[in-house]
Amino acid sequence: MRFIRGVLLLAVVVVACVFAYNYWSGNGWTLSPPSNSTGVNVDTARQRGADLAATAAEKGHEAAAKVETALSEGALTTKIKSKMALDDHVKARTINVDTIGSVVTLSGNVGSTAERERAVRLASDTEGVTRVVDKLEVKRP
Repeated sequence: MRFIRGVLLLAVVVVACVFAYNYWSGNGWTLSPPSNSTGVNVDTARQRGADLAATAAEKGHEAAAKVETALSEGALTTKIKSKMALDDHVKARTINVDTIGSVVTLSGNVGSTAERERAVRLASDTEGVTRVVDKLEVKRP
């Protein structure tokens, strides 16, 4: 009986020593040696990451270009509407201003031919406008 106790005690001490050695050596609480393999192909992962980064950068540039275009179109529209609102001869609230790129389309109703010409001139004199499409209608009250 003493022999079996001694063998069991020795086995417990050996297991405890293996655990202690693994713990203090930084290998954790395992009985097997540490593995450096993660199961992931590093080269494939690196290439996939580079592809995703390139795609994200391309999409970011496209989005920035669209935002810039929208902001510049909005700025042109605002400039023209402001000029018309400040002008005594043009009723800005009856005129719609649509901007696509640097082409401005004026639509709506005006009271006279002189008001129509003045609105077109205000739009065409605005910096950044290359062409004005006149769809204004002269309606006399």
